[in-house]
Amino acid sequence: MKFFIVTYGCQMNVHESEKIAGILEKLGYECGQSREEADIIVFNTCAIREGAEDRVLGNVGALKRLKKKNKNLIIAVCGCMTQKSKTAEYLLSTFPFIDIVIGTFNIPKLGDYIEAVKKGRQLELWEEGDIDEVLPYKRTSGENAWVNIMQGCNNFCTYCIVPYVKGREKSRQEENILAEVRAILSEGKYKKITLLGQNVNSYGKDLVPQVSFAKLLHDICKIEGDFVVSFMTSHPKDLTDDVIDAVANEEKIEKYIHLPAQSGNNRILRLMNRKYTREDYIKIIDKIKAKIPNCRLTSDFIVGFPTETEEEFEDTMSLVRYVRYDNIFAFMYSPREGTVASKMDGQVDDKVKHERVNKLLALEKELQKEVK
Repeated sequence: MKFFIVTYGCQMNVHESEKIAGILEKLGYECGQSREEADIIVFNTCAIREGAEDRVLGNVGALKRLKKKNKNLIIAVCGCMTQKSKTAEYLLSTFPFIDIVIGTFNIPKLGDYIEAVKKGRQLELWEEGDIDEVLPYKRTSGENAWVNIMQGCNNFCTYCIVPYVKGREKSRQEENILAEVRAILSEGKYKKITLLGQNVNSYGKDLVPQVSFAKLLHDICKIEGDFVVSFMTSHPKDLTDDVIDAVANEEKIEKYIHLPAQSGNNRILRLMNRKYTREDYIKIIDKIKAKIPNCRLTSDFIVGFPTETEEEFEDTMSLVRYVRYDNIFAFMYSPREGTVASKMDGQVDDKVKHERVNKLLALEKELQKEVK
């Protein structure tokens, strides 16, 4: 029996798919090379932008012919997109050939749902779930091993669906993270450990007693072995001096920080509920550059947020000129149902969004040429 997994979205979803693969291998399935040869196809979905959802719907719809050819084919859809009950119900009503629809918290029970398919279609969305410490993984990222240190988010940026589909922040126990890192390194084939969380800087605040993210970094670096540590993603309001110092002083930590700014304008940052100003952000950048001169810096930006004017967009352009990032990821604002920003007046025209995102990406290319 063979499985095929289609993954959308961020690195955390890539790691979730490694968990799914581990569960399926434990059930006796092998990884297949195509959808056509698979006995089970799993779509691990993303809900951050509308385009990601549209791609999922198009690709799921294309499986109808495969289901006709193979009545025993199991089709499962899971992840952030399906955690929204309206979307989950829409999937089952629109695509009657889907067998399993589960949310972000149900993935550890995927094996049970596959067994239950014999009794009929499965739809179950848990509202909350404990962070799972013992799932098997089939790691698929070469010499890099993803290690999830927490799940969820407490920030409620007005454009973002994550807190609604991933839940509130929950940190793994530090000893379990350290044990996983030791186990990974004992295999002898991984040279990089990448720590994952929606906001890694918030790690440990919910633990009793609390553990800081900086302490976790230092403790991982104490583990023997030839490896590099990286992490993502950081929220500017929570990136503390002790984390910057850890990156600066620990030889095993990669000199790289991904620090999403989202906008360079204070009014837009307030509307986004980002809880820092342009000036705050620049102070953090200046501190990083002073303490870690060779640090690679990358960022995310959203253009065309509701009511954003041309002048306010220019503030984002000027921030990019000031920081001179090694790389940026620029996105057009995409309304997500259920978020505060989706109900805001002053939605920006799609043509304007396209023009702005193209200008921002052109600026990035121009700055990179100057560096070279």
